[in-house]
Amino acid sequence: MSDTMQLAQRALLTAHGLEPHHLEGIFGKMSAHRVDYADLYFQYSRAESWSLEEGIVKSGSFHIDQGVGVRAVSGEKTAFAYSDDITLNALEDAALATRAIARQGGTQTAKHLHAGKSHQLYLPHDPIATLKAEQKVALLERLERIARGLDARVTQVIANLAAEYDVVLIARNDGLMSADIRPLVRLSLQVIVESNGRREQGSSGGGGRFGYDYFSEDKLQKYAQEAVHQAVINLDARPAPAGNMTVVLGSGWPGILLHEAVGHGLEGDFNRKGSSSFAGRIGERVAAKGVTVVDDGTIKDRRGSLNVDDEGNATQRTVLIEDGILRGYLQDSMNARLMKTKVTGNARRESFAHLPIPRMTNTMMLNGDKTHEEIIASVKHGLYAANFGGGQVDITSGKFVFSTTEAYMIEDGKITYPVKGATLIGNGPDALTRVSMIGNDMALDPGVGTCGKEGQSVPVGVGQPTLRIDGLTVGGTA
Repeated sequence: MSDTMQLAQRALLTAHGLEPHHLEGIFGKMSAHRVDYADLYFQYSRAESWSLEEGIVKSGSFHIDQGVGVRAVSGEKTAFAYSDDITLNALEDAALATRAIARQGGTQTAKHLHAGKSHQLYLPHDPIATLKAEQKVALLERLERIARGLDARVTQVIANLAAEYDVVLIARNDGLMSADIRPLVRLSLQVIVESNGRREQGSSGGGGRFGYDYFSEDKLQKYAQEAVHQAVINLDARPAPAGNMTVVLGSGWPGILLHEAVGHGLEGDFNRKGSSSFAGRIGERVAAKGVTVVDDGTIKDRRGSLNVDDEGNATQRTVLIEDGILRGYLQDSMNARLMKTKVTGNARRESFAHLPIPRMTNTMMLNGDKTHEEIIASVKHGLYAANFGGGQVDITSGKFVFSTTEAYMIEDGKITYPVKGATLIGNGPDALTRVSMIGNDMALDPGVGTCGKEGQSVPVGVGQPTLRIDGLTVGGTA
């Protein structure tokens, strides 16, 4: 038995007077009538956050949460109950509640639980314990001093430090039992600069599945420089022009456009229901040649990575689009079963109180063969979107709107002046067909992404190389 499984069993079963054979008994009650799938999801989590503003740490929070979710699936029907009381009685009550959807016609035998396969992508330690409280305060204060020291025009600094320690144990009616201990930290920075009555802001940050010791002096310097640079650049930005033009997307975080405008449309539930613009198109060309998109939950220490997904399946690297051809979707167990395909390790839930649904992990476009400089030099007149803020997308139509936080005009193959207020407007599947050049500088985001779907938020990663997209609509302020 692995150390992770032992720790999870002690925290989530033994501490509450439960043993694996009790879980087998619960599945026996749930299987009094036939169900296609059933699982128990135990969770214990601790989380904290610290916030600095106006030179002092003004707020801090800490909370502990625990509970168990009980689910049974029959066809397209799901019965789900959860409790923050991890006891045998609570499990039995929840199990009886889920039997309402079971089909008549025979019972199923509960199987003996055994450990499933998983990765070891991150250490199972508690990141909250990696620094003392006074060290966390000092880290935020140091970040503020660095930011203010970079430019006299910095008038305000807001910094946030957060960590989670998440222990999960998943047991399934097919006998599989998996465990994961998930550390997660994040440091974010926002600066406001002011000059001649004009105020602008910039932001930066990073994180992943490790301890607070990741945030070294070099990392603090990097975050401060990025945030201040972005804010100062915007002080001199001109109003962005509007119209149809060539757009070059920077590497790394601009992959959020790929995540939102394309990634959600490749999730299994939307395609099973036919509501995605990619539904029924496996094997068809959906993007320009050279466009390869993967979802990879197995990258070491990444924010979007998991040793196992929230149904206990080991995560994997799934090719979604290969050289422009649609190859597959992201699947959980229910949608994979109904679509008669394999699970991909993409079942995710916000907590024990939520149902798992197919979600992205780390979604990225792979490298092409052009340099960043070659792509910029190829553009006669266009926009270089170096960084993004928020965006919206309609899954059914694929239409998106994204705002840039750092953008520049390209004129005669050169980056010239910064612009403010540029938004990118388009259609995700259509934009994929308009990719004309793909860089060789693929980068992942710094570890700050959070994805929302059906009211649930989960940590994710994005990435891409520099991209040239022709004929994208730019909404401007000029």
